[in-house]
Amino acid sequence: MSPREAVLVMADGSLFEGELIGADPAGGVAGGEVVFNTTLSGYQEVITDPSYAGQVITFTNPHIGNYGVNEHDFESARPFCRGVIVRELARRHSNHRAGEPLDALLRRFGISGIAGIDTRRLTRLLRDSGAMPGVFGTASESVLRSAVAAEHGTDGVDLTALVTTPEPYTVGEGARRIVAIDFGIKTTILRHLATLGTVDVVPASTSAAEILARSPHGVFLSNGPGDPAMVAGATDTIAALVGEVPVFGICLGHQLLGRALGGTTYKLPFGHHGGNHPVRHEITGHVEITSQNHNFCIDPESLAGRVEVTHLNLNDLTNEGMKVLGAPAFSVQYHPEAGPGPHDSRYLFGMFDEMMSDFHAKAGA
Repeated sequence: MSPREAVLVMADGSLFEGELIGADPAGGVAGGEVVFNTTLSGYQEVITDPSYAGQVITFTNPHIGNYGVNEHDFESARPFCRGVIVRELARRHSNHRAGEPLDALLRRFGISGIAGIDTRRLTRLLRDSGAMPGVFGTASESVLRSAVAAEHGTDGVDLTALVTTPEPYTVGEGARRIVAIDFGIKTTILRHLATLGTVDVVPASTSAAEILARSPHGVFLSNGPGDPAMVAGATDTIAALVGEVPVFGICLGHQLLGRALGGTTYKLPFGHHGGNHPVRHEITGHVEITSQNHNFCIDPESLAGRVEVTHLNLNDLTNEGMKVLGAPAFSVQYHPEAGPGPHDSRYLFGMFDEMMSDFHAKAGA
């Protein structure tokens, strides 16, 4: 197949020439909020992470697709990202686990991408100017420039409604019951939670009363995409759960727990996306290398006296973890389950297990 020439246009007017990969975009145009990810491998897990809904993923690793894709490494039933940007897409994959090439996955799910881009230049642009809208495709430059002017990014949009499960379902088995609120939950998280007991996954709109009616030993607040201020009803639900049952939140769940406690969130310039972010555990002083994927952050000053900050990002000193004072609840901004990424922080699932045991032992359950 001959190369399909394509162009990427950013909101600041920057233009990059490349080659279309994946699916043909409707009307020759695809786009969204452009971010960059620094992982060296795990591109399938990144692309299928629901937290990327509304975004176009730029991979800083210049060689993508060399080991193909497989059915086991999906983090959701399908990708929710708006597109991918790479320097070079491998023309031939080689791995005994591979079922198909990355390009075939993109085509299967209608995801467009652009290759041949100077991703170093694009990453520097995003670092200097922040995440911004961008569109790409085979349409004319004038059409692409009109389209990028109409893109609004992820601010002020409830993207969890796009990715949450429409109906409850259950994974795992065991006497202990955990309710996981699905704001865009990853499969790897469910695999870890399922080792602790039976996990009831419920839609993001599920009320606190409905959750407590399931008699859970603990409640998990999942990761997810977009602006935490726009997730309808979530803060009221979480506020009603804190103190009633042990709560553990990751990523968007961390941000929503903070807002439920009366805190505020703000958008980071270009977010944290990658598998190499250093985080200090303030209690022990240990530094963990973590997997991260978020654009918003909690303002710790807005929660003074309500929480203890337990983890700190050593790149920009932002809040990466907290525990609620006077209630069995804690959360982290990063991804202890990895998928992809390092496993330094998987102990947090054990902490959740211990919290549930201690809480129900004191309650005589």
